Amino acid sequence: MPNVNGSTRENLSSGAMLGTFAGVFTPSILTILGIILFLRSGFVVGNAGLAGTLLIIAVATTVAVLTSISLSAIATNIEVRGGGDYYLISRTLGLEFGGAIGIVLFVAQSISVAFYAIGFSEAIVAMTALDDGIMVQLIAAVAVVALFGFAWAGADVATKLQFVIMALMVAALVSFYIGAVGSFDSALLADSWAPGSGSIGILAAFAIFFPAVTGFTQGVSMSGDLKDPGKSLPIGTFTAVGVATAVYLSVVILIAAGVPIASLVNDDGTAMRSMAVVGALVGIGVVAATLSSSMASLLGAPRIMQSMASDRVFPKMSWFAKGHGPTNNPRRAAVLSLVIALATVSLGSVNVIAPVVSMFFLISYGLINYATFYEARASSPSFRPRFRWFNRRASLAGAVLCGGAMLAINLIAGALAMVVVFGIYKYLERRDIPARWADAAAAHHFNRAMESIRSLDSEIRHSRNWRPQILVFSADAGRRSRLLTFAKWIEGHSGLTAAFRIITGEGVRGRIEAEEEGAKLQEEIDKLGLAVHGRAVITSDGMNALPVIVQAFGIGRIHANVVLFGWPESPNPEQLALYVGAVRGVARLGVNVMSLSTDELRWKRFDETPRSQRRLHVFWEDNDSGRLALLAAYLCTRDPEWSKATIRLISLSSEESQSPEVLAAMLEEVRIQADIVHIPEATHDDIIFACSDATLVLMPMRLREGKIIDQLGGELMSLAQRLPMTVAIHAGEPIQLATDPESGRASFIAEAESAADEARGRLRRLVAQLETATIEMEKATSVGDENRAKELEDQLARIRRRILSTEVRVERAEAEVAELLDGSA
Repeated sequence: MPNVNGSTRENLSSGAMLGTFAGVFTPSILTILGIILFLRSGFVVGNAGLAGTLLIIAVATTVAVLTSISLSAIATNIEVRGGGDYYLISRTLGLEFGGAIGIVLFVAQSISVAFYAIGFSEAIVAMTALDDGIMVQLIAAVAVVALFGFAWAGADVATKLQFVIMALMVAALVSFYIGAVGSFDSALLADSWAPGSGSIGILAAFAIFFPAVTGFTQGVSMSGDLKDPGKSLPIGTFTAVGVATAVYLSVVILIAAGVPIASLVNDDGTAMRSMAVVGALVGIGVVAATLSSSMASLLGAPRIMQSMASDRVFPKMSWFAKGHGPTNNPRRAAVLSLVIALATVSLGSVNVIAPVVSMFFLISYGLINYATFYEARASSPSFRPRFRWFNRRASLAGAVLCGGAMLAINLIAGALAMVVVFGIYKYLERRDIPARWADAAAAHHFNRAMESIRSLDSEIRHSRNWRPQILVFSADAGRRSRLLTFAKWIEGHSGLTAAFRIITGEGVRGRIEAEEEGAKLQEEIDKLGLAVHGRAVITSDGMNALPVIVQAFGIGRIHANVVLFGWPESPNPEQLALYVGAVRGVARLGVNVMSLSTDELRWKRFDETPRSQRRLHVFWEDNDSGRLALLAAYLCTRDPEWSKATIRLISLSSEESQSPEVLAAMLEEVRIQADIVHIPEATHDDIIFACSDATLVLMPMRLREGKIIDQLGGELMSLAQRLPMTVAIHAGEPIQLATDPESGRASFIAEAESAADEARGRLRRLVAQLETATIEMEKATSVGDENRAKELEDQLARIRRRILSTEVRVERAEAEVAELLDGSA
């Protein structure tokens, strides 16, 4: 049926047929109620005590519940397809996180197939008294191959096997419950609250028990085979966690009430078998538990691999994307899981890597919780999960709990697992794979940007916080690339650049042209590899639009403070007058203007000059334009192209304020290294000679009578044509090179606040004096001391006059503080 976007909704697996019970509840409950339930429940009670065991179950269940809540929120917010945890995490946190956890989960689940198969084999050997050392591996390998046959046939066939296994486990539990209830001893229960003698402690017991709950997301791995994942995943997962929690709680309580605590410290499953009506059924339950867990892992792992292959996360993986039949059964990926499982079985002992594998599952649960927190905190309008019982703080708590569980279980294994996941994440990040879907990153970055802008708006304006925020205007593609590269230089890794293309036109046709030109502009920028924002705007009059664009650009403190033009190429007086008018109009807005004069020949000269031989010549004037020119030269040296260049500060004035000694002291104060050249009474020829070895010339410009004037009063346009690449600079705002944190407006605010505090303190003291004098006057009047009353009346009058005067001072001081703060916002 048509969806809300007007298209036909299709699942990746069009033949998905499993419901909540078969697809989610069954694999999840069978994995949770695994071998730890039958072989380690008594051991945990003996070593942690019943009180500690209940606490362990509570903590483990809390992790499961919080993760299930997060899982439900994500699953009901997007259309869930095949891939389980990988799909949910990748569609929320992005491909890098999803790919990192997806590949380790695939390997972990494939290895888990062998773990459980070995457990099954050991149970068979114990029940049949077979003693041959190779029998464990042989039986495990046969079990893996047999289970692979069910996985090859498909999830629907494998699910039927799981129903048989579930029946055996239910029979084992019923046998235990009947026997345990009959042997319930309240005295034993009371004695079991504390751990038995020689116990290993509650943390070690927690480490042993916690893997029991790591199977509650097995149903998630079957997401691609579900009829309605958004409905089945929350219901099936919560039901499985609830039922499993009830079973574990009842089992440990009954064991504590049926077996002395001392006997449980070294229990290996004997307690449950001895309490059951038919002990052999518990042994069958162990066999069923290992088979069910192995089957669930063998169904889940290939589906993760298939989904990653479909997304082309890793190179040369697409072969595994192909499925078989109407259910898209991942047979190729299942073969890979089989190979990994058989290789693991052949190792015999897998105890060394087992803890790391458990950590991979915990990392995935932590990322599911974090993904929900990440999505919810981003506050995207598209985050509208049908599951309403979630809270972003609870999801964050779930992520923290998963991290804590990793530390408690095995610090070294947890650290190793995190290193592996982080390494894969960085590898995928460096691959820079093109985005194929929308995740929550955009909403997250938008929120972060708005929070930063609001924080920036509250900060005091100060010269040390000045950063170049550049608007580049150019209609010529050839010149534009040089302008954008120059803008990158003067950004100095500290500012931002936006490029605008003004399109003259109107109506729909003009809008279409602007969109096309905007796309071309951004394509040019991308080819240059620059972090520049490009945009084309439509207007009926370009010159009138220019000041509007300059003023409207940005938000909050992020606004244009530098406009960069290309030098006018045409000598036409009308064109030059328009250009000077544009420069003057921008400068009157309080924005700095830079005009770059270059061409292919001069640019080639720059490009061919070795970096160590490049020179930045700055013509100095003791004004805002001169200071901006020097600052621009310094910012250029932050770029790799100019990192080895030398700055040369050239003074053309004979005034004492521009002597080499004064300039050297100024450079020392502002912490900029430069060679000083003093050319008093210079001519234009002297300027040209001084710049003969320059790579880039930075020169202040003046605007006068429709002309751009240089420092000697001549036309800068004709001079610039005889110089190397030159940028003419006109400051439209005050530029300060001194960056003392307590200088400027900040110091004025501090002084005004001190004055206001002093005035308020004086006012409080005067009010206190007034109250004291009033009380004394009332006493003098009551006892008839007229002289003292007259003296106090005069004193009260003086205090009231001082209060009035001080109140005026307080108002003035507070108004000055408010005015300064408003000016700094």
